[in-house]
Amino acid sequence: MSFPERVYTAKEVKKARELVIKGYKHTLTVEGSPEFKQNIYKILELAKTADYYDFLRTYIKKIVEIDGLTQLRETEVAIWANKFAVENPVDAASLFVQKAYSMKEYLDGELYYGGMAEKRAIEKRLEFLEALKNKTKDESVKAECIRLLQMWKDSSIAY
Repeated sequence: MSFPERVYTAKEVKKARELVIKGYKHTLTVEGSPEFKQNIYKILELAKTADYYDFLRTYIKKIVEIDGLTQLRETEVAIWANKFAVENPVDAASLFVQKAYSMKEYLDGELYYGGMAEKRAIEKRLEFLEALKNKTKDESVKAECIRLLQMWKDSSIAY
């Protein structure tokens, strides 16, 4: 059984959810400029360091460079990201984990957008930053995790 090309109809969502439950993992593909791809590979290495790479591969099929706003494209099982969103690999990795969590909720049939859903997704993002901070041996990555965690804590939108 192969993963649906798109995940839009109830039948497609059900098939995708069944595959994920059985342990399906995507072969993550990246589309974009050489510089974009290079940044994505750094981001994916950070996800591996924090043991979140399989989580990303479970819920995201591809990452595509676009000129517009960075967003999760649920029906495509994809993250559309602009070049600015991936300049800071630590922040981008945490954003991708957040988007993957929203995709998980979409497949689980839960409300995946709005207030409480956004709160849960951001909590997953912060959990990733904590894990990366604790697992990396790179002091600059650790420092960036600490900076980002503090920024979220100080923010009026922090959860």
